[in-house]
Amino acid sequence: MSFCGFIAIVGRPNVGKSTLLNNLIGEKISITANKPQTTRHTIIGVKTIADRQAVFIDTPGMHLRQKKAINREMNKAARSALEDVNSVIFMVEALEWTAEDELVLGCVQNLNCPVFLLVNKVDKVKNKEQLLPYLSMVAQKMQFAEIIPCIAIHGTQVQIIEQKVFAVLPECPFFFENDAVTDKPLKFRLAEIIREKLTRVLSAELPYALSVEIEKITEAETQLVINAIIWVERQSQKAIVIGKRGAQLKEIGRQARLEMNHMLKTSVHLELWVKVRENWSDNIRALHELGY
Repeated sequence: MSFCGFIAIVGRPNVGKSTLLNNLIGEKISITANKPQTTRHTIIGVKTIADRQAVFIDTPGMHLRQKKAINREMNKAARSALEDVNSVIFMVEALEWTAEDELVLGCVQNLNCPVFLLVNKVDKVKNKEQLLPYLSMVAQKMQFAEIIPCIAIHGTQVQIIEQKVFAVLPECPFFFENDAVTDKPLKFRLAEIIREKLTRVLSAELPYALSVEIEKITEAETQLVINAIIWVERQSQKAIVIGKRGAQLKEIGRQARLEMNHMLKTSVHLELWVKVRENWSDNIRALHELGY
């Protein structure tokens, strides 16, 4: 007898969904950055313990501003992840309840499955006496299966969350092999590593105009050669990514290469090219060609 099911992790942007997924799985599956909308795709993380397999779905943050096609596609992906799941982890930030949290609530409150409310970043609450009234307030929003305060970045209470969702898995054959951790192919994971470094290194606005495509992976004698394209929307953005005398691009490449070395346990030679594709983030065809 085996138990297996899907658990969607949902919430507004930048509440810690990807950090939680990585802690649940025990390795980096989803990229993280201290900027909203870092996650653009639904990312699956798989955890198997004995006769139980949980398939976690990290989703893009649901947001109200949908200026471009990419914003609409991200919201659509997040909503689609809620179809036919066995439970939901709805993440919010301690002492915060925004219009976007209300948007997410509207998507989960009529689901026929347990919804666990995860109150993240409780370490940032200096006056802990404020936490109890907040927890009482959110408890009135809907009938949650449980409300769990946590600190996802430190893994605090993550084991409790895992136990709760594992307990409600239905009897079902495994969807993945026992040693699987994600369904994403290598090219996707490598492109996401580069995009994470771009997001962390560059200015606040520019990362939203960037996408990464792995063009080719070649096995050389002593190393793996990875050729990647960084797509931007304007010529001026290309200059920013490259930086003075190529310094910015070199630093992004250095950080990405070090993480790839660690992930692949081999030496990586990374070639980065910056190219312009005008208005790609508001073009459905371009989005689909880039994997959205």
